[in-house]
Amino acid sequence: MAGEIPDLNAEVRTGTGKGAARQTRRDGLVPGIVYGGGEDPVAIKIPFNVLMKRLKAGRFLSTLFNMKVEGHDDVRVICRGVQRDVVKDLPTHVDFMRLRRTSKVNLFIPVEFTDENTSPGLRKGGVLTVVRPEIELIVTAGDIPEKIVISLDGLDIGDHVTISQVTLPEGTKATIDRDFNIASISAPSSLKSSDDSEEDDGESEAEAE
Repeated sequence: MAGEIPDLNAEVRTGTGKGAARQTRRDGLVPGIVYGGGEDPVAIKIPFNVLMKRLKAGRFLSTLFNMKVEGHDDVRVICRGVQRDVVKDLPTHVDFMRLRRTSKVNLFIPVEFTDENTSPGLRKGGVLTVVRPEIELIVTAGDIPEKIVISLDGLDIGDHVTISQVTLPEGTKATIDRDFNIASISAPSSLKSSDDSEEDDGESEAEAE
């Protein structure tokens, strides 16, 4: 289960219609709605600065939030749309969908690498190059893995770790069908420099002949 699902605080929005929405924005808030989950929709408003901070942090549309609204039970939601001003590109409305524990959702799950000490490549001074520090997975809302653990045991210089080599938690699936690369172990820069130098010397000798 994910260790920390971020809270997102909102207030109930009483007025409806364009006029009420404009007033909400003048008050420094962004109007929105929470729907789905077999319950009635709830009109909400979120502080503009809070929403902008979340948007700038990235992955807003694929982050599961614990929404807290006074007078309502906390509920897990995921954003299903952010409307923006066509000129200023600032958020003007946001839609959230409630999730049941059995709901499937796409989320980015962080990757953790282990067994560095038993990797021949790293013991020789090789460098671990991480292509995907997070992997987008289809997960169940009630059973979200905290991280994906990948062992580097036995990996040598030039070896790669692809998604097909990773044992994913039960009930999860990668959103990308192809066998994509997650990380690789490359030669240390000193070894690369040595190889380049030898190649240059070989070329010089050939030219001299």
